[in-house]
Amino acid sequence: MNIHKFVMPEVIFGKSSIQQVGESCLRLGATNVLIVSDPGVIAAGWLDVIVKSCQQAGLHYTTFYDVTINPKDSEVEKGCCVYIENECDAIIGVGGGSPIDVAKAIAILATNGGQIRDYEGVDKIHHPLPPQVMVSTTAGSGSEVSQFSVIVDTKEKKKMTIVSRSLIPDIAIIDPETLSTKSAHLTASTGLDVLTHGIEAYVSLAATPLTDVQAKNAISLVAQYLRPSVASKMNEEAKTNMAMASLQAGLAFSNAILGAVHAMSHAVGGKYNLLHGDVNSILLPHVMEYNLLANPKKFADIALFLGVDTRGLSAMEAGKKAIDYVKQLAIDIGAPQRLADIGVEKDELQKMSVVAFHDACMITNPRDVTVEDIQELFRKAW
Repeated sequence: MNIHKFVMPEVIFGKSSIQQVGESCLRLGATNVLIVSDPGVIAAGWLDVIVKSCQQAGLHYTTFYDVTINPKDSEVEKGCCVYIENECDAIIGVGGGSPIDVAKAIAILATNGGQIRDYEGVDKIHHPLPPQVMVSTTAGSGSEVSQFSVIVDTKEKKKMTIVSRSLIPDIAIIDPETLSTKSAHLTASTGLDVLTHGIEAYVSLAATPLTDVQAKNAISLVAQYLRPSVASKMNEEAKTNMAMASLQAGLAFSNAILGAVHAMSHAVGGKYNLLHGDVNSILLPHVMEYNLLANPKKFADIALFLGVDTRGLSAMEAGKKAIDYVKQLAIDIGAPQRLADIGVEKDELQKMSVVAFHDACMITNPRDVTVEDIQELFRKAW
């Protein structure tokens, strides 16, 4: 008998759910919280909502928002000092993947000590973390429900992937209303990250029936609602469904892990300060073409989830239709098409290929990969 494990936090989903942050912290026994965010969330006004909720709950709070789009080990160390100096006993992460990943990493250092690079890899955390409440505002990273934290090692110039059951937040809050303040570019970028999560989780070597249903739903929702979500900030139906897609894709990849797209994207993100979703959108169709041979049936399924008519087609032919759809979707929403267009230098491709080969996400890629294979994929995407 196969045994499947599926882990997730308590989830609060829906319009105005962001106002439940303070009460959620109280339920976890918190009295003095560190709120981790970034300048974009502050400019959009969502940090004010979080602070007000904490005040209404009678919580003491400290804010830390020195976080960049590809968060660095130095930011984690600085945030940990703030946490300890203010004697905090819980942590709130507010924003996209960057502040949420930093919040998780601060929680690690605050209770386990050392440097964040000590925890790169799987199950390196040995002491319990403080209560964590994560509030997603981007419909992209899925970090608010995942057992991942991805942080740049500034010395090695690479992204470190930290994986542990301890990193699953206690409570995840997803309020679709927060998506109304995102730009079209950011909506497109994060939405294609969601699609990448869904596709990589579905074809992952660690996929199970429990993750497949989440990935399937996420892929279908992106196909239906990403275009209208990019087109209009005020399309409430599109925002709600993209928030749900992000949640379900996050649950899928947290449990099934990912693949070569994310391994390669992490290598790029450690070297260049680029939007993670932009890099994924460029790499995804190339990696799909490479992986198609490993599981044509699953790629044919993906074509169906995307709404492609596959009647009369073989699994390989249907899988190719899925790849064509992904390419066209990226074009439709104005996503970048080439790594060269976003500033990646050709001379760096070989070095990044080696880094990607050793990334934890590569372990569950459905097709065996060599450094040379990765370098060829990078060249095709460049």
